[in-house]
Amino acid sequence: MTTLICGSLAYDTIMVFGDRFKNHILPEQIHILNVAFLVPDMRREFGGCAGNIAYNLKLLGGSPLIMATVGEDSAPYQQRLKNLALNTQHVREVPNSFTAQAFITTDLDDNQITAFHPGAMTYSHQNKVSDALGVQLGIVAPDGRDGMLQHAKEFHAAKIPFIFDPGQGLPMFGKEDLLNFMQLADYCTVNDYEAKLLADRTGCTLEQLATQVKALIVTLGAEGSLIYTAERCISIPAAPPLAVVDPTGCGDAYRAGLLYGIGQGWAWEKTGRLASLMGAIKIAHRGGQNHAPTMSEITSRYQLAFGETL
Repeated sequence: MTTLICGSLAYDTIMVFGDRFKNHILPEQIHILNVAFLVPDMRREFGGCAGNIAYNLKLLGGSPLIMATVGEDSAPYQQRLKNLALNTQHVREVPNSFTAQAFITTDLDDNQITAFHPGAMTYSHQNKVSDALGVQLGIVAPDGRDGMLQHAKEFHAAKIPFIFDPGQGLPMFGKEDLLNFMQLADYCTVNDYEAKLLADRTGCTLEQLATQVKALIVTLGAEGSLIYTAERCISIPAAPPLAVVDPTGCGDAYRAGLLYGIGQGWAWEKTGRLASLMGAIKIAHRGGQNHAPTMSEITSRYQLAFGETL
């Protein structure tokens, strides 16, 4: 099944702070915040939601098709995608721009502070869903605001089921936009913080929002995830990781599991467990695209974690 992944391609500069932010950010001084974190551990990774989701979906044997905009500095990333046999037909280079750049600082509690330069991502609306042929499933992941709005409308108009994944782009949208996304989308996935923000901005409970889509998925980190449908709320346990190294990209790995399960027509319990496992596999590796399990290894890990065959 060809799955169109609309979202960002980005370079991630990841820095690790060898302490906890809470020990250095004083609540009573938050109005004059001026802190510096020593980060001797720094690396540059290939990232962005579209890149990470497509990478993980490819690991599962899916057929992801990336739709994204990049800058003039994108040659290393585009070459990587080709080396991974990921189709770059709908990766558009925007002149006189940088590829999106994320600067992420992580502490010992896996909290993150991120600065993000959108760069070419701002022009994502130049890509059209209709340009991609043979698409049967899609996702609108964090991207330029106009692009996210447009691609949701185009998926809906083309009758292609898709996931709305607002992620860090959620603050760009007000009540009307968010409710419109929920009406257009077939599925929505957010983390627990985003779920609270989504409920607050729309004035709806999660249960009410779940009636607008086939499923509303809320990830809870180490506590697992919840899948709200119109009839019930399904609790998905977290798969045990082999190590907790870096949370960057775990949500994208989870979303790849969702897309694969939806594409296979699986029950939500099985789909959610695979998604949980993909996040657990990712968190044991640095960066969003450095884990490389075989499908056989994924199958074995699934059976070990959940006591059933994949």
